[in-house]
Amino acid sequence: MILIAVVFAFLQLANPTGRDTPDTKNYLSYALDLRGESKQRAAALTIDYVCAGKASVARRGQAVDVVRFHRASPTRQVVAECRREQWRGVSARLKAGRTAGHIVPFMPPRFMRIFEVRPGYPVFLVPFVTLLGVTWGLWASAVVVTVAGGVLVFLLLRTLRVSTGAALTGQALYYVLPCGTTAMRPMTEGLMMALTLAALWGCALVLEGRARAGTWLAGGCLAVLFTVKHSQALFLGLCLSAACAVLLARRRRWDGPLRTLGVVAACGVLATVLLAKLLHYPSQSDSVQDLLTGHYARPDRVHPWPEFLHLEAAFWIEWTRRRLWEPLFLAALVAAGWGALRRHPAFAVFLLAAAGTGVLNQAAHPDINVWGERLIVLLWLLPAVGLPLLLDVVVRPGTRTLGGLVPGPARRESEVAR
Repeated sequence: MILIAVVFAFLQLANPTGRDTPDTKNYLSYALDLRGESKQRAAALTIDYVCAGKASVARRGQAVDVVRFHRASPTRQVVAECRREQWRGVSARLKAGRTAGHIVPFMPPRFMRIFEVRPGYPVFLVPFVTLLGVTWGLWASAVVVTVAGGVLVFLLLRTLRVSTGAALTGQALYYVLPCGTTAMRPMTEGLMMALTLAALWGCALVLEGRARAGTWLAGGCLAVLFTVKHSQALFLGLCLSAACAVLLARRRRWDGPLRTLGVVAACGVLATVLLAKLLHYPSQSDSVQDLLTGHYARPDRVHPWPEFLHLEAAFWIEWTRRRLWEPLFLAALVAAGWGALRRHPAFAVFLLAAAGTGVLNQAAHPDINVWGERLIVLLWLLPAVGLPLLLDVVVRPGTRTLGGLVPGPARRESEVAR
């Protein structure tokens, strides 16, 4: 496990820059503000990082361009243009007194408010950018959180008594699938996936008879998720409580550990809703307006919900068409779901619920142009965990559970009897 993690981290040295997205500016400037930098200094460091990344991408692109590969490096020109473009808006807003909050005013205040209520990821970044600087600090933080996600997949599968080889396969799959690629981007998604996997690990512990540790782990992950992205905490709490309800209904008896886990997840949902309201977090209506107005660049829509529902339907039709054109994703989902249901049906319910939060997240933001479909990336957790379960069914068919709905000790007794 450690060897795979080290090899993955070493390979990431090939791309220390050029991984940032537009959201990275907000999180980085937030972290720099928490470190004590002034708005002007935070803006300078953030813009320098973003422009260096653009120049790196441009330089690599020109090196393999069949027409322009022999020309001079575009680094200086790209950096100059990037800085001029970035400082144009920021300087004007800073001169106008827009210094409230933790984030440099790259965008209108209503849009920046969305990131102001996500302190978890910037807090995570602070020690890295303080010790290693901006470029290597962001790189190291991404490596740490991605490696942690793969290790959590391994631990989760071993908790389910999957073979070591299959568990290592799950760790490697997490790194090479889009979930690993997205986690290496300096955004919240990597930390979100790691916390979601940790919550899943808690569910596995409950099913294997370690109810107290599993429940505390799942509840703690929901609490931390609230600080990273409260909508994900809401979605995960809803899905986990629904999974517990499904399993309790299937067993037709009041199972203590599952009941406790379901209550904790439901309390997490209630706490998320109440805290978001008390702290005046942006609502779903604000999110819809942000989507339909191009980050508030246009006037608010008078009737946003009919337009949103129309866009929602059109989005999923186009998304399905593209997936049928390149069906690897759908095939991986079907195979992983089947493998999880065959190997451990009870845990499969939790796995499908956690992966389904990716669908909910995408449904809340039906934007087909978002890079790399990162909004739905949590759905890739299903292949990362489910395919090793399928592999274990194929390699060790005798280890399949009969119903898969009996917790750890009782399940072990049924295996001994069989």
